[in-house]
Amino acid sequence: MKTSTVHDKNHEKVRHSGWVKSAHFIITLSFLALTVSGFVILMAHPRLYWGKAGNDLTPALFELPISRNYHHGGWEKSIPFKHLSGSQVSSARGYDIFNENGWGRSTHFLAAWFLVITGLVYFILGFFSGHFRSDLTPKARELNIRSLWHDLAAHFRKQIATAGANYGPLQKIIYLWVIFFLFPVVILTGLTMSPAITASYPFLLKIFFGHQSARTIHFFSAVALLLFLVVHIIMVIRTGFKRNILAITFGKQP
Repeated sequence: MKTSTVHDKNHEKVRHSGWVKSAHFIITLSFLALTVSGFVILMAHPRLYWGKAGNDLTPALFELPISRNYHHGGWEKSIPFKHLSGSQVSSARGYDIFNENGWGRSTHFLAAWFLVITGLVYFILGFFSGHFRSDLTPKARELNIRSLWHDLAAHFRKQIATAGANYGPLQKIIYLWVIFFLFPVVILTGLTMSPAITASYPFLLKIFFGHQSARTIHFFSAVALLLFLVVHIIMVIRTGFKRNILAITFGKQP
């Protein structure tokens, strides 16, 4: 979807190939499924921690007010696992929890693999086809302060090109940041939360400072992607929703 600013009337048009359109479609649906299912999973335990471990009995980095599990009613007396001095203890909840997230976890896992596999195909084809180099890599003349300022100001003045115009410098920078940073971080932190994965690849725990730190980073990265999606949709609407949708799906290029 294209939202580049107007710098001249002879802007070259981007012609999306079939594999770009297909990848965009699958990744978009996967991300929406991940967002909904991830929210349901978070509702079951709306607490984020930093470090290797965390639970309701340990201090949270912060809590999210998104279900009745937020600021819960506490715990009853501790229950020892064994009647021995110094044995581990558990504790019974004193409140009715929200824990209907089985379908959310299954959906999250399935959608994640659609995203990962499609993303890998997109990465490989993007390099070998020259898509990243020709369409998304900013030119040297586009990276000066004046060019970036004009591009930003044009967006606020609504001087946006019609659908089909080439990407602007800010758009290229943001797309590259999303493709090469945000999505990899979301995927890798998601893998780090799996004990089966970290048992085989323990270096992931060192990179992201533990299971709970990975979960917190995963959350903030997902929020950043969601904000990107919201802004992206706004710009698509401003530049011609129907034309942009046709251009990036399977309609006729305007």
